[in-house]
Amino acid sequence: MSQYLSLTPTLSRAVLPCVNQPQLVYALLEITPSGAAVNVRMPLNIALVLDRSGSMAIDDRITCLREAVRFFIDQLEPEDHIAIITFLQNADIVVPSQPARDRNALKRKANQVDTENIPAERIRYWKTHKVPSETDALPALKAGIAEVNHSRAADRLNRIILLTDGDLMRPDDVVRAAQRAGNDDIPIIALGVGTDWNETLLQEIAQESGGVADYIAQPDEILTVFQNTVTSMQATVVQNAALSLRVASGIEIRKVWRVVPLIADLGRNPSVTLGDIEKDSGQTLLVEFMLPARMPGNYRVAQVEVSYDIPALGVAGERAQADLLVRVAADNAPYPVNPRVMNIAERVTAFKLQTRALQDAQAGDNAAATQKLRSAATILLSQGEQDLARTLRLEADNLQRSGEISSEGSKTIRFKGGKTQKL
Repeated sequence: MSQYLSLTPTLSRAVLPCVNQPQLVYALLEITPSGAAVNVRMPLNIALVLDRSGSMAIDDRITCLREAVRFFIDQLEPEDHIAIITFLQNADIVVPSQPARDRNALKRKANQVDTENIPAERIRYWKTHKVPSETDALPALKAGIAEVNHSRAADRLNRIILLTDGDLMRPDDVVRAAQRAGNDDIPIIALGVGTDWNETLLQEIAQESGGVADYIAQPDEILTVFQNTVTSMQATVVQNAALSLRVASGIEIRKVWRVVPLIADLGRNPSVTLGDIEKDSGQTLLVEFMLPARMPGNYRVAQVEVSYDIPALGVAGERAQADLLVRVAADNAPYPVNPRVMNIAERVTAFKLQTRALQDAQAGDNAAATQKLRSAATILLSQGEQDLARTLRLEADNLQRSGEISSEGSKTIRFKGGKTQKL
């Protein structure tokens, strides 16, 4: 046990039957800040990079965005830093990076964020005829990186929030800028509003920078997403966390999954980068181990170690450790499984089915995609995820009827399918 981090392992089966074949065992690893770490708040260093193209006037998107930005500013403390940058074809630095001491002045600046004046008929024409986008986020993204770097400090949490509602020009250059942000330890939270943006590009931006991407279906959801985002950042206390698994001889790591706060495939390497950890939700991992046949007795599956920093407390290179122990019984009776661990394993299975369904649909194998969507929906319904299950069933029907998944359905599956609120 560490002074600042709690590491709690739970096996799917603490007792295994004695059988002459390999056995699959899941390990749930719950990692949560504890002790003095729970009272830490890291100062924020944020750049908001916001789309102001004409389409942001549709359905009052820009009005909802201004409200969300004002709320965001109200949550800041004087030691936090914020920059606001808008983009159409060029970057407009509305607020250069500065301490959030005068929140009223910052909100007055935020009220100036507006779209270009384009008639709604022209916007509808562009959408109907798929006119190539002239929205260029690259200068604003570069400016956001520069502003965050300008206010960088060892104990500050650096982030860029990028919001757009359309396809972006120069996608390859944008991804390279995201890579530079990642190299500078500036994760990008990439947000897409509506259905006309490039979901693959936003995911790449998030992945290359070490951030996350999310889908905002309706303008009135922008405020909720900004609320959740600022809450998440304020709860981040642990940084540079990394997992190390030292497995016993003959034991194979089949896969490592992050399951909280989002489901993500972390590969099968015994060393895994975890990044930041929040004090409220922590991180939870699911590890799949394949154990060889063993004689009756007690065995160590693996030693788990998490290394981490807490810059606000001056803590660097601290470690938390735990052992995964299992007993092989002298008989082959059906020993019970841990229902919570298996419930989470089922949720991961549903996530895998959704991901593969999108891949099958893209490859033209609609029958396989439809089957996977329906199977995932069944699992999700059993776990109380009614809304997501309903979307999967509707998209399975769409696929069967029209041969394609809707843009809205694809984005919901891609960006909501890995969220694990119900866990």
